[in-house]
Amino acid sequence: MAEQSDAVADVATKQQIDREVCKLAHRFIQKLDAHVRRVSEELGLTPTQVVALRELSDPITARELANRMSCEASNATFVLDRLEQQGLIERRPHPTDRRAKQIVLTPAGERRRGDVLERLNAYSPLTALSQTQQASLRDLLQALVT
Repeated sequence: MAEQSDAVADVATKQQIDREVCKLAHRFIQKLDAHVRRVSEELGLTPTQVVALRELSDPITARELANRMSCEASNATFVLDRLEQQGLIERRPHPTDRRAKQIVLTPAGERRRGDVLERLNAYSPLTALSQTQQASLRDLLQALVT
């Protein structure tokens, strides 16, 4: 009887932890989303443009950018069209794939990306954690998604 009671208690505890983790993860995602939206408003960009500029650390294809942004290639292309109209990116021939174009930041895009990164880092919800805690959180999240 005691073993069965312990097993039921273990299941209830696991279920409670699962609910708490899901709730906390959702609240954290909401905070990150609000943070990106705040930065986008400050800079006159859309939240998706902020994410794209964050991810454009080096010349990449639109498909690679979509992968980094966790969106469809067509969505990334739409965002890239707007960034190109604003003079923040250029599409250049890919050096090894004639079918592809590389996305490259213009000098104005480099400056804007710097502004994005500065604001994202300055007010990030992650600043509440030490660098060690941030690395631990990254490692835990990586373990959950791989």
